[in-house]
Amino acid sequence: MLGQISGRTSSRNFRYEVVGLRQSEETEKTNYPIRSSGSVFITVPENRMNQEMQRITRLGGKIVSIQPLNAETTNSEQSDHPSS
Repeated sequence: MLGQISGRTSSRNFRYEVVGLRQSEETEKTNYPIRSSGSVFITVPENRMNQEMQRITRLGGKIVSIQPLNAETTNSEQSDHPSS
């Protein structure tokens, strides 16, 4: 059973809303712009969530929300509400 859990791959992504990131040598390595005010949205695959949380903390940011991003949720929500 443990092998099934650790071997499982997921295509689920999450969007982090982050505030308070500061410009530094580390942020220069990112492929998205850093603003000194407002929110930054970062899309993260499920298997990298913990690493990204740690990186954001090291950069002085604070995660204010995490939203799932996946087509399965969108499709199931649409099928639950038939249009008339």
